[in-house]
Amino acid sequence: MRSRYIVVATALAAVLLGACVGRLWATPAPAAGTARTGMVTATTADSGSATTPPAPNPPSAAPSRPLAVRVAGNRLVDAGGAVVRLLGVNRSGTQYACVEGYGVFDGPSDQASVDAIASWGVTAVRVSLNEQCWLGLNGLPASTTAEAYRSAVTGYVDLLIRAGMYVVLDLHWNAPGGTRAMDQQPMADRDHAPAFWSSVAAAFKDHPAVMFDLYNEPYPDDNRDTEAAWTCVRDGGACPGVDFTAAGSQELLDAVRGAGATNVVLVGGPQYAGSLTRWAQYRPHDPAGQLAASVHIYYNTTSDPEWSPCYASECWAQTLEPLAATTPVVIGEVGEHDCASGLLMPLLNWADAHDLSYLAWSWIAGDCAKEPALVSRYDGTPSGAGAGYRAHLLQQARPGTGRPTGGTPPTLHPTPGG
Repeated sequence: MRSRYIVVATALAAVLLGACVGRLWATPAPAAGTARTGMVTATTADSGSATTPPAPNPPSAAPSRPLAVRVAGNRLVDAGGAVVRLLGVNRSGTQYACVEGYGVFDGPSDQASVDAIASWGVTAVRVSLNEQCWLGLNGLPASTTAEAYRSAVTGYVDLLIRAGMYVVLDLHWNAPGGTRAMDQQPMADRDHAPAFWSSVAAAFKDHPAVMFDLYNEPYPDDNRDTEAAWTCVRDGGACPGVDFTAAGSQELLDAVRGAGATNVVLVGGPQYAGSLTRWAQYRPHDPAGQLAASVHIYYNTTSDPEWSPCYASECWAQTLEPLAATTPVVIGEVGEHDCASGLLMPLLNWADAHDLSYLAWSWIAGDCAKEPALVSRYDGTPSGAGAGYRAHLLQQARPGTGRPTGGTPPTLHPTPGG
């Protein structure tokens, strides 16, 4: 999800340039007792006194065989060759809580909280990470250490996998040089991001159920869909709209593979990961052949739905569908900003018909009028934004409606050379 501070700056730049790249927003500073979720404020951990809502299906049982995912042609498949679809949620908080001085997570991270996520029929969780906290750079708060952060994240990943869910780890917040990673940047930084991915990849290279999303939402070249922006996303270096030396997807992927990790890697494009128009042309070279494309799609309100570049069905047909014929496509973030889910349902239904994966933003107990917070309590009680999404996931998981994982091996289309 976009950072509120960066988005405001981008909006001003867009006005000066006469460019319109979507609806941008700003929110007030967090009030006491609240914590930032990357764009707005959200209520901190809630131990929960409300009654847990009834779940049509129980939490996911541990899989009969160890979870594993790999790219085969244009699909994600498991160790037996059956199609894997990542249908789930983003777990926000681990990108900001550590640098704001109140631990690792915003909300609970215990077994009960993982069971609550699984009870929605979730098959995958995307976990946002902070470069500084993982590496222990630039003056962490006294209550935080890199060792504690890495241990907590690793433990949480293990809980998710044991509950039968795949995990995507993404680099969400970063900063160059001696700057503290207190927000999202237009690109990954060459100072620290390759070291971050080398370390993360080494930690999870023996976890075949874990995937890596190299950079959350790039927006170089004033958030435009240009050749310069795509070149920056892949190659890094000196980029327009970036005031530090950027790290591109190729060098970040090289860091992952250099650590000996063959895990699936997700790569997004510019415009806050909203564009895939030139993904096939600017994809990094992967000797392991384990790349998937990631796109973020958001909606505003029924009267004004446009929020991200690929919100309309024309983009799905003209951009996503051709790419999905050769490459696994994951909608790494999806949501809407009106405390409902009706706007995104056509996209989800279309993605189901085309075997695309999607992960909604976000499993955070917050105000769904300020961001797409899926839950009102961490016991799994859905918010207005989450109720429809929860019902949709449970329908996908119900026998006879097309399970998100398992089944017979698919007909695969060859993937172009890594």
